[in-house]
Amino acid sequence: MVAALLRPWRDARTWRELAHLCLDLPVGTVTFTVIVTLLATSLGLAVVAPLAVPVVWLLFASAGALGRLERSRLGALLGLELADPYPPPAAGGWWGRFVERLRSPARWKEIVYLLAVFPVGCLTFVVAAGVFSGGLALLALPAYVSALPENEARFGLFAVSGIGTVLVAVVGLSLLASAPWVVRGLASLDRLLARTLLEPRASVAQLSARLTRVEASRAAAVDAGEAERRRIERDLHDGAQQRLVALAMDLGQAREKLDSNPGEAARLVAGAHEEAKRALSDLRDLVRGIHPAILEDRGLDAALSAVVARCPVPVNLSVELAARPPAAVESTAYFVVSEALVNVARHSRATRATVSIVGSADRLVVEVADNGVGGADPARGTGLDGLRERVEAVGGRLQLLSPGGGPTTMLVELPHG
Repeated sequence: MVAALLRPWRDARTWRELAHLCLDLPVGTVTFTVIVTLLATSLGLAVVAPLAVPVVWLLFASAGALGRLERSRLGALLGLELADPYPPPAAGGWWGRFVERLRSPARWKEIVYLLAVFPVGCLTFVVAAGVFSGGLALLALPAYVSALPENEARFGLFAVSGIGTVLVAVVGLSLLASAPWVVRGLASLDRLLARTLLEPRASVAQLSARLTRVEASRAAAVDAGEAERRRIERDLHDGAQQRLVALAMDLGQAREKLDSNPGEAARLVAGAHEEAKRALSDLRDLVRGIHPAILEDRGLDAALSAVVARCPVPVNLSVELAARPPAAVESTAYFVVSEALVNVARHSRATRATVSIVGSADRLVVEVADNGVGGADPARGTGLDGLRERVEAVGGRLQLLSPGGGPTTMLVELPHG
C-alpha cells in the first residue's frame, strides 16, 4: 500500500504535470493581458467600425498563435494531443475570411480558454505550490522551531511547540505523500478545460464521412470473413478431404487382401499410415492458418518467431510491446506479417527482410521491409487488397511504398487500446 501511495513520486508524468501547473500562472498572465487588451480595444472602437476591424483581426491572429502554443504545451507536458480546430477558409478575399473568423464558434471558444487560463492558473499554481511548500515546511518544523519567537509555531488560533511539532511533521509528511495525487487532480482539471474549449468538434459532414468509413470497414470485414470461409472450404476439399478419401480407399483394399495377400495388405496399410500423417499435417497447417495456438498461448513475439523461422528469406524480427494487444489486433498483426513474408518469398526476389513491431499506449505499428525488386501492386493479386481490408476492419490503416527497383516497405498502424 505504501509503495502504491509513493509510486507517483517515481513517475515522470507527475513532474511533467507539476511543470505544467507551475507554468499556468505566468502563461495565463500573458494570455489574459493580451486578449483583454485587444478585446477591450476592439469594443472601444466598435462605434468606429473601420478602426475596429484591424484590431479584431489582430485579436484573432494573436488568439490563434497563443492557442497553438497552448496546444503544444498541453501535448508536451500533459500528453493531450489536440488537433487544429479550424478548417481551411472557405471564403475568398480578406473580408470574407474576416467574417468567417468572426462567425467561427471555435475561435471564440479559444478566446474564452485564453481568458480562463489566468484564474484557473491562479488556483492550480497556489494549490500545487501550497501542497509542496506547506508539506516541506511542516515536515521540517522540528528542525527550526527553536529559531521562532518563544520557541513555538503559531497557526492562527493555536500554537505548537515541543512534542506537538512532531505531530505537525507527521501531517507535513502526509501532505507531501498526497502531493502527487493533488497534482494529477489539478492536471485533470486543466485537461477538462482544454478539451471543452480547444478540442475541435466534428461537423455533420465529418460525422457522415466517418460513418461511411465505418460502414465500408464493416462491409470489408464481412467480405473478408466470407473469403476466409471459402479459403478454408477449398483447402479442406483440395487437401485433407482428398487425403482422407485416399486413406479410406487404401484401408478398404487392405481389408479385402488381408486373407488372400497379407504382404500386399501390409503394404497398403503402410501407405495408409503415411497418408494419415500427411492428412494430419494438412489439418495442422489449416488450423495454423485460422488461428495458431502459439499466438494465443505465448503472444505475438513467439508466434512470429515461428513464422520467421519458416520463411526462406532471412528475416530480422524485432518486437517491442509494453503490454499485450487485444486479441483481434494481435491476430491481425500476425496475419499481416505472415502474408507479407509470403509475398516477400514469392515475388520480391529479396535476399533479406526486416519485421519491426512497436506498441505504444494507443497504437501498434508494424513495419515489414525487404531489399527486393519492388513494384508491389495490389492490382496484381498478391493479397495486398485482402490485407488492407483486414487492417481497416479493426480500425487500422496500411501504407505501401514499393518503387520499381525496390526496396519495399509496408507500414501498418493498428489501434492498441
